[in-house]
Amino acid sequence: MGRRGHQGDGLSSATHRGIEVGLHLTPGMADENFVAEAICNLAAFRLQQERGEHLDWQVLRVENENSHHFRLVIRHPDRVLDLGIKSDLKPILDALSSLTVEELRGQFTGAPGLHPVPLRHVHEDVDFWRDDFWNWIG
Repeated sequence: MGRRGHQGDGLSSATHRGIEVGLHLTPGMADENFVAEAICNLAAFRLQQERGEHLDWQVLRVENENSHHFRLVIRHPDRVLDLGIKSDLKPILDALSSLTVEELRGQFTGAPGLHPVPLRHVHEDVDFWRDDFWNWIG
């Protein structure tokens, strides 16, 4: 299916609002919206299970003028996320990114207790003076 990668180590820094993960799929991949939605939902759900705490997440398809990418945003509803979340999330994303579309579909539809969040489409205009990312995720 092709490796789905992320820039750098794939994980942004934890902030007071949560953690943001950029997901860049193989160009021309079939079912890319499903693949991104499944990877992001499964990753956040498994992270929640592994850590034994409730987490909120969103899956975004970010459209630019001539391209798009996906983002997973994870937050804790009551407190700041700790720094260890990056080291917990990275192996989960790495394992999911090595699956075929069929394997991913099976794990996504067969995950007991998973209540997936739908893929949200947002448009992002590049403005180097202001970052609206945290404003449009709500």
